[in-house]
Amino acid sequence: MESLGLLDPLRTRVLERLGFTAEPKLDSEGLSSVYRRWCETVPFDNAAKLIALRTNASGNLPGIEANEFFSNFLEHGHGGTCWPSSNALYSLLADLGFDARRLAGSMRDTGIVSHGTTKVCVDGSDWLVDSSMLTANPLPLRDQLFITSDPVWAAEIEYVDGTHVIWWDSMPAPEFIPCRLLMENVPHDFYVERYEASRARSPFNERIYVRRNMADSVLVITGNRRMLKRQEGVETSFLSAEELEQRLSDEAGFSPGTIDALRDCGAIEASMIAPDGPPPPLSGPRPSRRIPA
Repeated sequence: MESLGLLDPLRTRVLERLGFTAEPKLDSEGLSSVYRRWCETVPFDNAAKLIALRTNASGNLPGIEANEFFSNFLEHGHGGTCWPSSNALYSLLADLGFDARRLAGSMRDTGIVSHGTTKVCVDGSDWLVDSSMLTANPLPLRDQLFITSDPVWAAEIEYVDGTHVIWWDSMPAPEFIPCRLLMENVPHDFYVERYEASRARSPFNERIYVRRNMADSVLVITGNRRMLKRQEGVETSFLSAEELEQRLSDEAGFSPGTIDALRDCGAIEASMIAPDGPPPPLSGPRPSRRIPA
């Protein structure tokens, strides 16, 4: 069954939270405005998922319906992982009248469908607006290499074998991570199935992860490590449990109820434990590292 459109007055409240007093125009400038405000307002995080995994093993994972996602965001401040947040962004854009499509891809380019994202066609051009990467600006999906010069929201896109591979800076990874786009016009039911399948395997099932854009920086909290990337570099610190809760409140914007639930279910305590080992190696360097000098 296809996901329902946004309900009023929820739709109005979401636009107000994003800072709109009138609906954006259905052009490239309007798309850029919606995505930029999303990136600075709606975090990519696994708070709701962690709580559900630890307290409600038999129920559906939260937020995969757009109306539920936005209701939770407005009340509690948290967003979601790729499947629910991508579906919510798609639903908002489609509801506004943009030619938006759900996509699915393979994070780290493993061949496994593991990532949900959104493409929008505006004025005959395709743009990627990803609710996980939070690249601040829509990324062009063309048949030639794209390399952004932005030191904070860096990304590279190459056209390979009839599709696109997006290389992006996923702190704390030491190198850009590739994501290959594999499927287009993906139905909502597929997102539901993939989200539920992530119970068994996902990097977001154990420790807290938050990614959120500020005006001139990117904040990442992973476990008890806090990283803030600015133009001049990355600032890293390690947090106590109490400091982690404070950062989740002050910087991520989580409600007291969400932080209490994270503490009560053991997610705060689990975030103090280092991961078992490093992530798997990548298949190769990003395009700019392959271009001859």
